[in-house]
Amino acid sequence: MPRPPTRPGETEPVPARRVRHAPAKINLYLQVTGRRPDGYHLLDSLVVFAGAGAADRIRVEAAPDLAFAVEGPFAAAVPAGPDNLVMRAAARLRQRFGIAAGARITLDKALPVAAGIGGGSADAAAALSLLSELWAIPTDDPAFAALALELGADVPVCLAGRPTLMRGIGDHLRDAPPLPAFDILLANDGGALLTADVFRALDGRFAAAPPALPAIPDFMGLVTVLAARRNDLEAPALALRPALGAVLEALRGLDGAALARMSGSGGTCYAILPPGAGPGAAATLAARRPGWWIATDRVGGQ
Repeated sequence: MPRPPTRPGETEPVPARRVRHAPAKINLYLQVTGRRPDGYHLLDSLVVFAGAGAADRIRVEAAPDLAFAVEGPFAAAVPAGPDNLVMRAAARLRQRFGIAAGARITLDKALPVAAGIGGGSADAAAALSLLSELWAIPTDDPAFAALALELGADVPVCLAGRPTLMRGIGDHLRDAPPLPAFDILLANDGGALLTADVFRALDGRFAAAPPALPAIPDFMGLVTVLAARRNDLEAPALALRPALGAVLEALRGLDGAALARMSGSGGTCYAILPPGAGPGAAATLAARRPGWWIATDRVGGQ
């Protein structure tokens, strides 16, 4: 039986249960341009997001207190207690805005951990978004934006969830220019890299900020623009974990792969392919490299 419409002065009830995907974040390029006196590194990066096929999932339900559970293929690799970034995000949001209500949060962990695709940050961003709806917290409040950045440099861009130019320590975000459609193929051989270790191995070798991103008219234009830029963390990551080289080599050997690079601080790498080529390339790679985590999706073209 349908619910009767609200009368004037009434508000819509808040659904007791909400679900949101937390998609993989891919740095198409990432240049490290300096370091602040407080130790935070300055970045210049073009960030895009995969879809539901390469995403964790967050479920939030109303509850008297905060509770958290982890399930899914990579559940064993993440803490299920208060140290999990999702739980820290929920606890800080509740405290910052004086919320008395609680929530039961479930993380379905489908993305590999410590993989350079922002899984933890995406999870925290999805949790913040869902909890702000559940608890009626205005996301345009400066305290909300400040909390997101406190949780991690990638959390604000994951909250945006669209192609973005990210600069500074993750606090300067601008919508990317329109991107042509392309398929992206993600591959991870199961090895993990800690972000702090990779930045430490960079050892102060900073790059000049790249020029402004030009208009990108088509697929080959995108490849040309990206080929002129790089991921400054790729070389130190390879030095720490040479096996990453085999992942890049496998991606570059796929038919249609126009460019292959590491995302973020590793160890996931990606290949860019023409629209429609991703599923076939993913099947080929899965046959050649059983046991790897592999995902593909369409990006751009909006």
